[in-house]
This record gives sequence, C-alpha cells and structure tokens, in this order.
Amino acid sequence: MRALIFVAVFLLCPPASAEEATVIYKGASLIDGTGAPMKKDIAIITKGERIVAISPSADVSPAQAAGAQIVDTRGLYGLPGLINSHVHLASPPDRNYALALLRRDVYSGVTTVRDMAGDTRFLGDLSRAAKLGEIVSPDIYYAALMAGPEFFHDPRTAEAARGETPGQTPWMRAVTEQTNLPIAIAEAHGTGATAIKIYADLPARFVQGITAEAHRQHMLVWAHAAVFPANPHEVIDAGADVVSHVCMLAYQASAQMPRAYHNRAPVEADKFSGANPTVQALFEDMKQRGTILDATVYAYDAMWKVPNPTSKPYCSLALAEKLAGEAHRAGVLISTGTDAPADWKSPYSSLNDELELLVHNAGFTSLEAIEACSRVGAMTGGRAKDIGTIEPGKIADIVFIAKNPLENITNLRSVVMTVKRGKLYRRSDYAPVTKDEVGDNQ
Repeated sequence: MRALIFVAVFLLCPPASAEEATVIYKGASLIDGTGAPMKKDIAIITKGERIVAISPSADVSPAQAAGAQIVDTRGLYGLPGLINSHVHLASPPDRNYALALLRRDVYSGVTTVRDMAGDTRFLGDLSRAAKLGEIVSPDIYYAALMAGPEFFHDPRTAEAARGETPGQTPWMRAVTEQTNLPIAIAEAHGTGATAIKIYADLPARFVQGITAEAHRQHMLVWAHAAVFPANPHEVIDAGADVVSHVCMLAYQASAQMPRAYHNRAPVEADKFSGANPTVQALFEDMKQRGTILDATVYAYDAMWKVPNPTSKPYCSLALAEKLAGEAHRAGVLISTGTDAPADWKSPYSSLNDELELLVHNAGFTSLEAIEACSRVGAMTGGRAKDIGTIEPGKIADIVFIAKNPLENITNLRSVVMTVKRGKLYRRSDYAPVTKDEVGDNQ
C-alpha cells in the first residue's frame, strides 16, 4: 500500500527544478555563427541554460536587468561555443585522460564534441555527466560502429569492446548477410548513440542497407568517405549524412578501389596536380545532397608526425588541404573535426589547429571557419535547433575571447571565458593537463 501511495505522489508531484538565474553578458562584439557580419556592443541575456534575448546593450531595460547577474564583456568578442566534429574519447577508454582532454576543451571554448566510435558504455556515462554539469566537459554525442568482419581484427576494437567480443556488441557490430539490420540498429540506438558509423570493409549494398534502416529508425549515419570496397560515390549516394576524412574522397579517382581498409594503397596523388574532374563531380553530388564533409585536415598533419610509424600515411597534408579548399569552393558543407588531440602540453585544443589549417592553407575566411565549427558542426550531430548559433531559444553555449578572430583566426587562442549550458568557466581558472592524467596515452 505504501508503495502505491509513493508512486501516486511521485507521478502527481514531479521534483521541482532549481530556480533558473538570469545572466546578462553585456558589451561584447557578437559573431553569431550564422555568417552575418559582426555586431558591436551586444547584450546576450540567458536564463538557466538557454539564451532568452539578444539586443544592443543600450536597449537592455531596467526590467530585464532587475535581479540579473551582469557580466561585463566590453572589449571582448562573443561567438558560439566551438564544436569538434571528430574525436575519440573511448578507444581505449581511460577516464582520467578523457576528463583531462574534455576539461581542456571547455577552457578552449569547445562546448560540443562528436565521438566517432568507441566504448559506448563509457561514452554514455561521460555524456550524461557532461549534460548535467557533473564534470567539466563539452556535451558529447557519439556513434555505434558497424563494419565488415575483417575489420574486427583491429586491436582498437578489442579495447573498445573490453569484456565482450568485438563485432558482437551493440556498439561494435560486424555486419554480414546474416545480420538482422533492424534489430542490430535498434540495439545500437539503445546504447544512446546518435548515429551509426559505417567504418570499413563493406560493399555498397551493405552501406545502402545500413543507411536506409538507420534513417528509418531516426538515427544519423556517419561514414568514412570510403568504406573499402564501397567507394566515395557509393557511400554518398547511399545517403550518409556526414562523411569523414577529405583524402578518402580522392580514392574515387583511383584506377582501382582498394578492397579492404587495412594496408590500403596510398591515394594516387599524381592525379591531383590540377582539379580532378572525377572528384569535382563528387563535390557537386555532395553539395546537391547536403552531405557534410568532416574534413579532419589536422589528422593528416598528425599522421606525419607519428614517431616510427608502422606504415606511411595514405595521403599528404598538402593534398588534404588542397582537396578541402576545392570542396569548400564547390559549396560542400565542411565541419571541423580533428580525429586526434593536441599534445598534452598544449594549452589549447587541436580544434584550433584545424581551424588555422583551413584558413591559412585551404582558403577559408575566418568567418567561414567559425561557421564550420559552429553552425555546420551542430548539423553533424542533428543539433542545429539547439546549438551552433547564438540566437534566442538556443542553449547558452558561448565563448568570449580577447582578440578579434576575424582579423586573425589564431586569435581564437585568447579565450577569456566559456559559457557552456549557461555555466560560466573563466580561462584564468584552467588547470592544465598533467603527465599523470595522460599516463600511457601519448
């Protein structure tokens, strides 16, 4: 009887939420992420975790200011919280290291990350804690991985499925003719994943089947730009929402598409002395479909800096920059992912490196790069209604910096404070990553 009374009271009287404080960030120059010109001396009014109003500072009424906390942002530049559309926090899972990277992200102005395959048991815990403010972290959206059986010889899959069999878990699934895709994707969805990541070693008909079923179950599809043997054209025509790694698009121009992900031949760089018509047609297809390119130019820089690599990278940084620039000029939507963290001693996220490569070497303007890591970044996770631009009704994810980023994109390395879901983090409070937190990870 007491149990019945408790249930009735619980249903009729839901827990009361804490009072939402109003904060006015007053006086900054605003770059709102929509591509619009910068506006000077703007007030951003937040209530709890949402933006409720934006206006010239002089227009803030006494009624709006009554009882509000006023944060003086005169002389600063406000822009949407930055979004890294390609990270790996859980392959392998290491909580201390992940928390250190996530803390650095927030104090670098990063308020959202898209994790591109790992242990979803671990990621689900981090994602929940991030949204509730229990840890200093960007919001985390993540994928469940699908690939051909051959891929699961990769030791990274064993780390991400520790305690289980790689290829036989909801978040690390080997797909064959016998796979029941509706059930497999439903199980993947049950891990809390936003998307299915189609990784490697699958033919075009499997890419098409996975994509169609994932979309039917209201999941996004994130894929490598080449899935081997499925080529880029087949991946894009299957309807993948986002494709990763700009150099993988170059395989469309290869005389023969590599049959498998591991030990694949390098791209045929000699076919790109000018604009390659085959790849240009691919860019046009992506533009028409609205396929987002998660370019990861920084990853190609990082590949060539690995000490004593076991194999030569399949693409040069110069070609990655060239292709990213061509895709951008062709009208392809490009997001800013890194695929690798900056050295642990770096005071800022590797996202800053990605942005600088796009501006300095791929022909982006600073405003276009900011849009890529805000509005377009939000689109990669299906979150454009909530984040990516500074507008009333959206989540209060804002970064304030000391120097004008439109004059030089490196000025994004002058963060003064980050607002993440309405909570203020001052850069002066940042505790740098320590060697103990890194452990054996670098």
